[in-house]
Amino acid sequence: MFTGSYFHTMDNKGRVSIPARYRDILKERKDRHIILTNWEGYVLAFPQSEWLKFEEGLAAKPILDKKLRNLQRFLISGAEECSLDRQGRILVSPNLRDYAHLSREVCLVGAIRCFEIWDRNTFESHRKQLEETIDEGMLHELMI
Repeated sequence: MFTGSYFHTMDNKGRVSIPARYRDILKERKDRHIILTNWEGYVLAFPQSEWLKFEEGLAAKPILDKKLRNLQRFLISGAEECSLDRQGRILVSPNLRDYAHLSREVCLVGAIRCFEIWDRNTFESHRKQLEETIDEGMLHELMI
């Protein structure tokens, strides 16, 4: 499972190092490819095996449901496959870097079955907002 948050520097070409812990998870799962896509102002990164499950789930849904078609159009149109290089980095395309307003400083955030790539300042601001909205009732519901 992808957990934790890690701050990294993205180079001028858009390459970012994947945390060693995440690389170990990918290696265990025999996933050398990652699918990146746009979502809510950041980049979602799925191991290829998880992305295939996600695609299968979408394909099983009614094709004429407008909300589902819009979701599918948004996620699938932004999807790009990338591979880990020998240094354990991935290349984030200019389109996705622009979409997520990624600067040189990024944060990779675990999201259990996938991970997120945020601009560092955006993530830190978002995290502060989250902290203000989470209450004990939410935690209690998760524990049941």
